[in-house]
Amino acid sequence: MSDAIERNISMELARATEAAALGAVPWTGRGDKNGADGGAVDAMRAMLNTIDIDGVVVIGEGEKDEAPMLFNGERVGSGAGPEVDIAVDPIDGTTLLSLGRANAVSVIAAAARGAMYNPRDIFYMEKIAVGPEARGRIDLAAPVRWNLEQVARARGIPLTEVTVTLLDRPRNDALVAEIRDAGARIISITDGDVAGAVMAGMDGTGVDVLLGIGGSPEGVSAACAMKALDGDMQCRLWPRHDGDRALADERGLDLDRVLTLDDLVAGDDCYFALTGITTGYLLRGVEVTRSGARTHSLVMRGRTRTIRTIEAEHHTHKVERYLSPE
Repeated sequence: MSDAIERNISMELARATEAAALGAVPWTGRGDKNGADGGAVDAMRAMLNTIDIDGVVVIGEGEKDEAPMLFNGERVGSGAGPEVDIAVDPIDGTTLLSLGRANAVSVIAAAARGAMYNPRDIFYMEKIAVGPEARGRIDLAAPVRWNLEQVARARGIPLTEVTVTLLDRPRNDALVAEIRDAGARIISITDGDVAGAVMAGMDGTGVDVLLGIGGSPEGVSAACAMKALDGDMQCRLWPRHDGDRALADERGLDLDRVLTLDDLVAGDDCYFALTGITTGYLLRGVEVTRSGARTHSLVMRGRTRTIRTIEAEHHTHKVERYLSPE
């Protein structure tokens, strides 16, 4: 692994998620997922390449969606700065954006070269994420009720007041039944479980736990946020079918292994930035104003556990190229 990254690059990464959000927002409600992805990807790539990093995209979303992408192995940055691995999702919640719905965000995470876990084309993971109080007290291999009881004790609240967020997908139906049986509350999200994990890690969001099967790229990105939030997260690769099982066997991936937070991202030299595209549970979306646009972002650094909330005003001369779909 590379030496420690001495310079805080999180604010520069936030410029990339802001650009992606501005590039995506004109596509809101237009029903064109690829158009939205293209706008966000082009804007994020252009901004990333102005940053003094020697970056390699190790986790890109495009391969799963067969959409415009920042592709795995792509070099980004000026090449002059620290060596970093990059995980990107220019739009987490592309379907939400295309339908004009809430909770679409732009996400980027970075860590020292070699620090990020690579799921190697196994696109889904089982996940559990919690905040600082329950750090070290969760076990993905244990029953759901046991984990929820652990969170309740750590938070000092009854089990009936524990709130879980998870993706509303048929693959999570059995898990929903277990959560209901335990007596906990559920906030279902239709897309975008990176924001769900961040909500579980942050105080004051009304969410105590993220559970369920979601995207592997999103899991690794969220792990960088959980480091900064001093929370905890565990994941386990989830094969969709025999093809995934064969691929995992070919690539030496253990489908039974529970990945800890340190397995997902080694060390504390990691960074995370998230910008709202459409207003959601966690952040307000892009707001077009008389003078340009306003964005709302979260920016995090793992080593210092620094969390920043940024509201940025972008003048028309800077953003006008983003504010109409081509």
